[in-house]
Amino acid sequence: MAVSHWLLTSVLFLLPFVTQVSAQQQGCAVNNSKPSIYENNPPGYVVTTIDVEPGFTAMIDHASPHASFFTIQGSELQLSRSVDYEEDTLLLVYLICQNIDGQRNSLEILVTILNMNDNSPVFKQTNLTDIVPEDTKVNATIVARADLSARDADLDTIFYELTTIVPGTDGYFAIKGVNNPEIYLQKALNYEKFNSTTLVLYARDRPVGSTDTNTATTTINIFIEQADTKPPWFLPCTFIDTDKSICISSPYTGRVNISEMSTEPLILEPGPIYAIDPDYTLNEKIVYSIVGGDTDEVFSVNADTGNLTMKKAATSSASYLLQVMATQVNNIQKYSIVSVEIKVINKSNYPPYFESKIYNGTAHVLLPPRSFVFKAGNPSAPLMITAADEDFPNKVNPNIEYYIKNSTDFIATKDGLILTNVMLESMGTVTIEAVAKDMVSLQEASTVIVVEVIPTAAVSSPDKRYTAQDMGILGGTLAALLLIALVFLGVMIFKRYGKIVKYPIRKKVFKEILGGYENKSYNQYEHPDVSTKQHETSENGSVQSMTHVVEQPALPLPSSNTEETDSLPKASIASTINFDQEEKEEEVEEETKHEKEVKSILKTDRHVADDGYKAVWFKTDVDLDAGERAEVIEDNAADGDDDSDQDLQKNDDEEEEDYDKDDHHRGLGVSFASESSSLSAAEVIVNVSRTDAVTADDDDL
Repeated sequence: MAVSHWLLTSVLFLLPFVTQVSAQQQGCAVNNSKPSIYENNPPGYVVTTIDVEPGFTAMIDHASPHASFFTIQGSELQLSRSVDYEEDTLLLVYLICQNIDGQRNSLEILVTILNMNDNSPVFKQTNLTDIVPEDTKVNATIVARADLSARDADLDTIFYELTTIVPGTDGYFAIKGVNNPEIYLQKALNYEKFNSTTLVLYARDRPVGSTDTNTATTTINIFIEQADTKPPWFLPCTFIDTDKSICISSPYTGRVNISEMSTEPLILEPGPIYAIDPDYTLNEKIVYSIVGGDTDEVFSVNADTGNLTMKKAATSSASYLLQVMATQVNNIQKYSIVSVEIKVINKSNYPPYFESKIYNGTAHVLLPPRSFVFKAGNPSAPLMITAADEDFPNKVNPNIEYYIKNSTDFIATKDGLILTNVMLESMGTVTIEAVAKDMVSLQEASTVIVVEVIPTAAVSSPDKRYTAQDMGILGGTLAALLLIALVFLGVMIFKRYGKIVKYPIRKKVFKEILGGYENKSYNQYEHPDVSTKQHETSENGSVQSMTHVVEQPALPLPSSNTEETDSLPKASIASTINFDQEEKEEEVEEETKHEKEVKSILKTDRHVADDGYKAVWFKTDVDLDAGERAEVIEDNAADGDDDSDQDLQKNDDEEEEDYDKDDHHRGLGVSFASESSSLSAAEVIVNVSRTDAVTADDDDL
């Protein structure tokens, strides 16, 4: 058993030496029979090394599958031409070793070709064109994946990237993914914003940012085809968005004469009724119609042109607010509506006109805007243009406004004053056209203004020029000062003359209250020679009658005056009516001294049962002790005796004369006393009562 183990060990130890001796007997050998090399190596590249024994010769067997790729140079096996991995991945060649004795051996060499990233991706087409409708839905596919996929001979994974080279068009198109080149619509298209763009698609065999990358590109030209997406627009209109997809039009206005039917199309502002299809490449036909506001069926609109005409005369001065609709013929759902205001006015028989065809003026350089243009030859008078109108009696039409038509350096006010609109920097002569427009009838007239621009230094210092703003500020300041002065003057006049002025007013009110009540019977029996007996009888109270006068609120008297009155005999009892409750007590005492006696009439005692101011008028003496009765007449102004009017009016006139003589008296007082020389048969006794109740009434007077 031990012998067998020893034999086995000896065989294994000697086997390499036996093999080497056998190889050496073949005549040649290689250090690597299965080498690996990269593609694209140039000719002469050493594949492996050949060891040839003496007497042997190594050669390539031309029957080998890939003998054309190799050559032997000395002891080296070299490439005879470059190898492409995409074509050959494995090369097989046989070597033959032969000596002079004819001994021949063969060696097999298997060469593996390694791949390199030596190829770029390739698109099927390097330039594509696609037409996309404007109304294409978002997320819709624009270019399919099959048309955009690239191939890489190195069989690498392709990475795609899409860009646009037209400014303002990025963000509308995108690819589905980094490895999926399908292009889709990412945002809604707008033909007015852009109608074409160019996209560039990149294909790379490495991720973006890698250094060892091969790239291919293809160009996609996108053309937008306009679609019928917008309704008609009335012109003129104003865009309200940056995309210019919405345009808002202003109302139209026009005028017609009342009771007159125009046979021509109406002239409207800012122009005739006109609508367009904003999808202008399609330019669909538009028709017009009146859909509201024409309640009297006065107007009609031409369906094709939009001209507005009249079917009959307008009989009312009320304005018409028409609603005109523009509709596309191919799609009635594409429509727009605009307002047309027609004002009914009185007919203007004459247009405005300028009496002067040319106006001449001067302006100065380096003056601020809104400076006056002055009349030529009169540097102190601003230049004013005026248009006349024969439709008005004085030829002055208040509806005329002025404006400058062909220059922005000057402006005209509504009143016709010509002002500078900018600071004039150079001298010379400027010719401008001014227009006067009747804002009601829209009739116009024009004239020419020749303005000579002269240096500012030509104006002497005393004649300093002021702008319209300066004049406005000055006028406002003077108006404020005038108002303050008037208020101050009014306060001073009231303090000095206020009380004197209000006394005649109160006297007038008092006269109006007592006016119209005269005792005509008293005047009939009045005589200057009144007997002493009658006077004594009246004085002793033998004749007592109830007096009647117009009911008048009793006016207050100072307490001292009341006591004095009560202490007097009945024949001399007087009633003092004081209308100035605002005077102090000292002034009242002073006024009492200046009370004036006026002519009294026969009277009886006051009717005690009534707190009012009553009296009875008598034509003859009444003796109550003898059983005679005194009839009390009710106080009613409407039923008053007309005979008393003349007498009271006479007494009032005498009071006014006495008041004028004593105008220094500050209160307004009236007293009644008996006078024997003026009494014929009776006396009038006037008493004062209810002083407290009438205080408020006196204040009202």
